[in-house]
Amino acid sequence: MIILCPGQGAQSVGMGRAWFEKSPDAARTFGAADELIGDRFGRRLSEICFGGPQDTLDRTDVAQPAIYTVTVACFQALYSDTDPKQFTAFAGLSLGEYSALHLAGAFSFADGLELVALRGQAMQEAAEAADTSMVAVIGAEEDAVRALCNDAAADEHL
Repeated sequence: MIILCPGQGAQSVGMGRAWFEKSPDAARTFGAADELIGDRFGRRLSEICFGGPQDTLDRTDVAQPAIYTVTVACFQALYSDTDPKQFTAFAGLSLGEYSALHLAGAFSFADGLELVALRGQAMQEAAEAADTSMVAVIGAEEDAVRALCNDAAADEHL
């Protein structure tokens, strides 16, 4: 079995709540995150995951530790009784690589949470330091994407 862990962009209000309510292992993961992060974001991380608001959850400094925590909690809920030898590999997309590394045993949950919290904070600060934006292109034709890039490059901001 191969486990693929999501990256930033997967966040949504309510994420992880069902696992928290149904799985003692997932609830312990959220409890550990709340203890480690504290009220760094004005409220506990679990409260933001479960109740939002979405604009807070979308902040990179919040989203990254939130997604990491939910990914680990989900894994704990689904596979806590599974023989580790059942897993062939763990992989992740961008931020998800940290979740995958933790699940593979490379570092503790706490160390991984601190890493992604620092990563998210650095990325948030960098985003706030300059006028930037990002666009996700899903399912568009190549010509349309090229036209969009050419329009954006016209003012030297690509």
